[in-house]
Amino acid sequence: MGLDDIPLFSMLKSKMTYVNARQQVIAQNVANADTPDFTPQDLKPFSFAAMTQTSGAGLLVNQPGHIAGGSPVKTEGLKPEDMPDSEARIDGNQVVLEDQMNKMIQSRIDYETAVDFYTQSMNMITTASHAPGKSA
Repeated sequence: MGLDDIPLFSMLKSKMTYVNARQQVIAQNVANADTPDFTPQDLKPFSFAAMTQTSGAGLLVNQPGHIAGGSPVKTEGLKPEDMPDSEARIDGNQVVLEDQMNKMIQSRIDYETAVDFYTQSMNMITTASHAPGKSA
């Protein structure tokens, strides 16, 4: 049994994949901050509920008593969409660097939170596997 078979780790992996993709989109927006008529893009907000819906590749239980298994990391929802910032300049560029930096900071916080939760979950599993009275 791998870590991806544990729903918690599968979800955390999906969240980290999402945040990584979002940081790339935001970096693209910042790189085009001086490109005329450029409209910034962003990803739809991440949703654990949407990730766990059983639309072919979701979390499935095929027999009573089974623990819901992990699912592959979904990336089909990670398509950037035009999402203009709050202002537009005379040249038509709609990138507001302050807005993009706020998005980047939030993405970094989200990623660090997911990594911390992943680490704490791994520590809990390690502690449980070394519990007294457990034969190896």
